[in-house]
Amino acid sequence: MTTGSLTIRTSSSRKSSERWRVGAVAALFALGACRPAPSPPVGAPPSAGGWLEFQGSWNATGVRYTIPLGHDRRAGILDVQGTMLLAGPSRPGVGFSAHAVALGDTATGVVGRAVWTDDKGDQVYSEFRGTGTATGNKIEGNFLGGSGRYAGATGTYEFTWQYVVETEDGTVQGRAVGLTGRVRIGESQKPMPPAGGKQ
Repeated sequence: MTTGSLTIRTSSSRKSSERWRVGAVAALFALGACRPAPSPPVGAPPSAGGWLEFQGSWNATGVRYTIPLGHDRRAGILDVQGTMLLAGPSRPGVGFSAHAVALGDTATGVVGRAVWTDDKGDQVYSEFRGTGTATGNKIEGNFLGGSGRYAGATGTYEFTWQYVVETEDGTVQGRAVGLTGRVRIGESQKPMPPAGGKQ
């Protein structure tokens, strides 16, 4: 009797222990399933064909040379560079050294080219244009490709340029206000057709 009773207790104890283990494992799986999905690292390339959207700021200094073109009209060359900081969960990078050169005409607007260089030395190339050279005019740009991880970059950006300091010797300081854009990395550039229309 005693032996049978002991056997019954041992079997019951084993079943209870096994139920506890199964319950604990199930609880761990449940907790794992409830965990939020990990966020993609900032600046990581998206899935194929995806866009990286960003906002940011750019403060730059440089020089501007101007010539008069008659009454109330001037043309000038602008060469500025400075630090660009980007924000947003899918930004292509955190910080860049941005360098831009532009030709401006108070009657026709401004056209220019820019290169953004990240901390690893990889670069993004772009062209931009604006409707004028006065403070507060809007600038719109297109990415032309890049080097390293930005090879084949396409997309657009825009901002409003504001002069902060202008001196008589041509030294200028300015900033990009409301800088926003999006870029797709790794897309191959379509070759331009040659003159004559046939490839």
